[in-house]
Amino acid sequence: MALLLLLYLVVVTQLAVRLIVVDDPVSRGIGIALLVLPLLGFWALVAEVLFGVRSQRLGAIVASEGPLPADTLPLRPSGRPDRGAADVDFPRYQAEVENDPGNWKAWFRLGLAYDACGDRRRARQSIRRAISLSRATA
Repeated sequence: MALLLLLYLVVVTQLAVRLIVVDDPVSRGIGIALLVLPLLGFWALVAEVLFGVRSQRLGAIVASEGPLPADTLPLRPSGRPDRGAADVDFPRYQAEVENDPGNWKAWFRLGLAYDACGDRRRARQSIRRAISLSRATA
């Protein structure tokens, strides 16, 4: 998907440049506007790839120290953790963060617990917090 997005960004950038060199103010305006889309797309692509790489690195560190939150939960037929069991297990990880808010490993486990509960937005926020804390302590 990332390669397809990159290919799309290159094609749109080429189209934008072609429109900018045309001697028509409307075409130039559209071309300039089209340059904004690839810049935003490239920024989003880089941000997501960096998030993935950094969270994978932290995940490997935490996994080497013991089971991850979802590893101990029963699974649904889809392979995702059972949300009911995840909801029961969640307070443990929340308390761990409340007791030590500067611990990136606790934030990472909380992010995985949020993910197991089905709350992807909070999962990503917690893992981003873990990444920033780990970078600050490194």
